[in-house]
Amino acid sequence: MPQARRDLAADPLVLTPELVLARARAHEIAGAARIAFALLVAARLSGPVFWLQSPWTGDRLMGDGVRAILDPGRLLIGRGRSPRELQWCAEEALRTGLVPLVVMELAEPPALTPVRRLHLAAEEGARFRAAPLVLLLTPGDGGAAGVESRWRVDPVPGWARQGGPRWRLTRLRARMAPERTWDAALPGGRLRLTPV
Repeated sequence: MPQARRDLAADPLVLTPELVLARARAHEIAGAARIAFALLVAARLSGPVFWLQSPWTGDRLMGDGVRAILDPGRLLIGRGRSPRELQWCAEEALRTGLVPLVVMELAEPPALTPVRRLHLAAEEGARFRAAPLVLLLTPGDGGAAGVESRWRVDPVPGWARQGGPRWRLTRLRARMAPERTWDAALPGGRLRLTPV
């Protein structure tokens, strides 16, 4: 098992040199643009994306809105009746090793034990295929215990006048990197970060 862990750490998802997500780990995404950020991550991976929503989630993904970033045919959308049911669905999807990304829209940050269970399920799924990622989408500034990294993503005011979507991306927590803030843009469809 220790050998598998070293292999997983050697193969992170690199969105930009500054934005690296370790595989087989849970990463928390907070802020008003968390769904757009999760879609950008999904677009960098191949294969299906298992997207879990709860009944209290007011927003629903729409194919036409997603199409600019990601083929909506790649989305497998599940809905659970409780946080516990969402957790179970995510763990089972991760254990199979069939999905490269599991996204969970949550009403509040999960506790340490559920996050640790997600890490273990993702490590188990990595035995069969490339290690999956878990994105926990939480409101506000987040605060889930035990996540590999925590990010906050918000739209930059007035971005529509500046020729395309722009976000303020802040790394609030990471095991191996300090807190930092960037302006993010998609010139030519490629993610570019500019330090703030």
